[in-house]
Amino acid sequence: MEVLSPQTGASAESLAELLRRGNVFSEKCPSREVLKHVTSRWGVLVLVALLDGTHRFSDLRRKIGGVSEKMLAQTLQWLEADGFVLRVSYPVVPPHVEYSLTPLGRQVGQRVEGLADWIEGNLPQILAAQGGQG
Repeated sequence: MEVLSPQTGASAESLAELLRRGNVFSEKCPSREVLKHVTSRWGVLVLVALLDGTHRFSDLRRKIGGVSEKMLAQTLQWLEADGFVLRVSYPVVPPHVEYSLTPLGRQVGQRVEGLADWIEGNLPQILAAQGGQG
């Protein structure tokens, strides 16, 4: 008798395979949630900003224009939960918290930096295309 996962309806073997590799096209694949965190506007900017090194929350907020405290905190929490960001809290008054990329975070940060660089480099063509619509 095949054992099915109550959440996905997949067999235990296919579920293990799904978790080992991931399939972003599958509706139930957890990679979709990670993809959402990494490719969100703030996720991309946080990852690229942290490629420069360790930053405090206030430094990141200044560096990433337009991000609210709430969205920055939420984005950092998502990226930390995904294993991309390391949060270090120092027991001092006032509280001192630093954020940096993990090795996995550095890898994904470099990939989204490539996308951000491509967009910036092709912005004139993109803007022209947007102006041509309408």
